[in-house]
Amino acid sequence: MKPAFPFATRRLMMGGLLTLLAACAGVPGQTPDQRGDIARVETYLNTSRGLQAGFVQTWPDGGKGEGVLHYDPGRLRLDYTTPGAMKLVAANGHLLFVDHRRESVTRMSLGHQPLGLILEQPVHLSGQIVVTAVQHGTNSLQVSLARSDSPSQGILTLGFSDIGGTLSLLVIEMTDVERQHIRLDLTDATATGQPWPDAMFTLSASN
Repeated sequence: MKPAFPFATRRLMMGGLLTLLAACAGVPGQTPDQRGDIARVETYLNTSRGLQAGFVQTWPDGGKGEGVLHYDPGRLRLDYTTPGAMKLVAANGHLLFVDHRRESVTRMSLGHQPLGLILEQPVHLSGQIVVTAVQHGTNSLQVSLARSDSPSQGILTLGFSDIGGTLSLLVIEMTDVERQHIRLDLTDATATGQPWPDAMFTLSASN
């Protein structure tokens, strides 16, 4: 059985192969190319209005869940179809998780949640956020983030395809202080340029 609230009850944050020690250090002496990549990711997060993607979520025990992701700058919604009907809405500094199977509702602040790292509006990948790693491969880019005032709480990593200078979000991964991982693999991420209706991101259990 999966936890009623897959993002919070296990204190999960992103990072894959990166460690919390790396988060504390940050990226020493960022190169101009790395600074450029960070700026591109920042622009992507701040301009990808009407983004939609399918996702497969992997829990620490290897279990899987599937659904559809909707994103506007500062707002995120996950609608799960498997292992059952669930939804997660993150907006306005708060997070709501509804498990329709168990008729349970969980609310919390995004202040100490990994998703909060990319849901400020606008997103600034500096100051309160420290970039802990930038990895640029063939047609790929990966950027890892932590909170500058409490980096030991965990890491959030975003993986993109990077083809012809165009980014497309492929992976969201979290690693917590206990090295537990949760990962979302995205498919067919497309952005229309038009924001989703505000009602999609209301912190109400009823819609």
